[in-house]
Amino acid sequence: MSIWWSLHLRREAASVPLARRLLLGTMETAGVDPDVSYELSVALTEACANAVEHGGRGAVGRGAASEAYRVTAYLDGETCRIEVADSGPGFSGTLVEHRTAAADDAEHGRGLRLIEELADHVHFGRTGRGGALVSFDKIIKWRADAPLALT
Repeated sequence: MSIWWSLHLRREAASVPLARRLLLGTMETAGVDPDVSYELSVALTEACANAVEHGGRGAVGRGAASEAYRVTAYLDGETCRIEVADSGPGFSGTLVEHRTAAADDAEHGRGLRLIEELADHVHFGRTGRGGALVSFDKIIKWRADAPLALT
């Protein structure tokens, strides 16, 4: 058995907790270990915040698409994959190369590094339309009483 869902969200700060709550609710219902769920929810929050902040720049002429981003989560067997895609300018090599350059006490610039620390595999790329795509996987640990253990 597998579970997946996809959200098309407006590029507004209020959309970030919505995506996080849906992920946490899905993980709790399925029986995923709370620590794993929490780590995935923090990584999702960072990816969504990045889409909200940067996802529309350079999207002139794209209309409503520049005001939205997409979150897709797949829970399949022992792995959870989350993808956050926007219609902004996408990642430049410079941005990705310098993601670790932010000081530990900086207000901005640590989100991508945090995603890398919390997930088992991370990919920063571009969507087919040129927007940014953040994709990350994590191996799932199940609670002993997991009602939907997908193994």
